[in-house]
Amino acid sequence: MLASAFAGFVASAVLIIAIGAQNAFVLRQGLRREHVLPVVLTCALSDLALISAGIAGLGAVLTARPELISAIRWAGAAFLLGYAMLAARRAMRPEVLDPAGKAPATLRATLLTCLALTYLNPHVYLDTVLLLGSVAQQHPHRWLFGLGAAAASLTWFVGLGLGARRLAPMLARPASWRVLDGSIALVMATLGITLIVQA
Repeated sequence: MLASAFAGFVASAVLIIAIGAQNAFVLRQGLRREHVLPVVLTCALSDLALISAGIAGLGAVLTARPELISAIRWAGAAFLLGYAMLAARRAMRPEVLDPAGKAPATLRATLLTCLALTYLNPHVYLDTVLLLGSVAQQHPHRWLFGLGAAAASLTWFVGLGLGARRLAPMLARPASWRVLDGSIALVMATLGITLIVQA
């Protein structure tokens, strides 16, 4: 039983640690200290829901309906490219990079962005629903595998969101935020273009 949970933890950790749109957003929220706990919980609970759906058999449905993934791919590409432009704009305007100089985003707006970055990314379905869901089927205790995978997700997002505070002194200067937002813009744009090319 523990072996299944550990296998789920490792499999999920390997997939989730890659720098992507969701991770970049959580990191930025952690550095700005804006709605960090709600964002972390939204990401972790979303992964739990998607992993559970994969174990329950949603992967087979998505495989049979590739047009669903295609629609998500186009919507995700548009959203990522839009978010990349916003990040690039922040990077080019130092006056808006000072967290104290700008009112924080509302919780609602922050969570909507977080949900969009999560559910409009077709890779999240490939990783959690299809891949982890299918690997879980190979284990005698598939739901324990899923719990292990969800635990890895929660551990990662808590570490990323709350651990980002330790980087705050390094990012106290506008130039550092310019580099961060420039990097986020590059990641988002690359992911968005990749989705279009793959379509």
